[in-house]
Amino acid sequence: MNEDRLIRRDRMRFIKNSICSNLTILAILFDVLYFVNIYQSDKGTYYYVYLIGISIIYNLIFMLAAFLSSEGVKNYMRGYTYPLILLGIIQIVRIFILPMRAHAAVLNDGRQVMGDGQFTYQVVLLILSAVCLLAAAVINYIKCTELQAHLKMLEEQSAAGATAQKSA
Repeated sequence: MNEDRLIRRDRMRFIKNSICSNLTILAILFDVLYFVNIYQSDKGTYYYVYLIGISIIYNLIFMLAAFLSSEGVKNYMRGYTYPLILLGIIQIVRIFILPMRAHAAVLNDGRQVMGDGQFTYQVVLLILSAVCLLAAAVINYIKCTELQAHLKMLEEQSAAGATAQKSA
């Protein structure tokens, strides 16, 4: 293993995994932009249904889970990779729930509930959020695997050094 890579791995013991944490925070930001755009839409009573209530509750849970995961991945905890993957998949699924239904719906006066521009904006925000979450998950998994391998190597070197010292 070359020396630069060894140093980079060793530094991981002392620095935070900020790229994964920042990607997760960025995913939260995209989600906030998504739901602010939906909730500020005033299209009669179309949005006054149980689906919006579920959406609000999900957004709160999403933000809490994503923020918790951002703190976990910041400390190289591999277990937070899986919630990030799940949240990313759910963000993609959400495209087919509220935005798709609102885009297909027409009000009594003939107006479309969600126009093409708003629909595209909504889809892009959800995709960006999902991509950030999935990228954070993949990067975290790779970095955690590298760090665990490095720590195991250091432990083996330490054990070998202690054995050599005892036999001398």
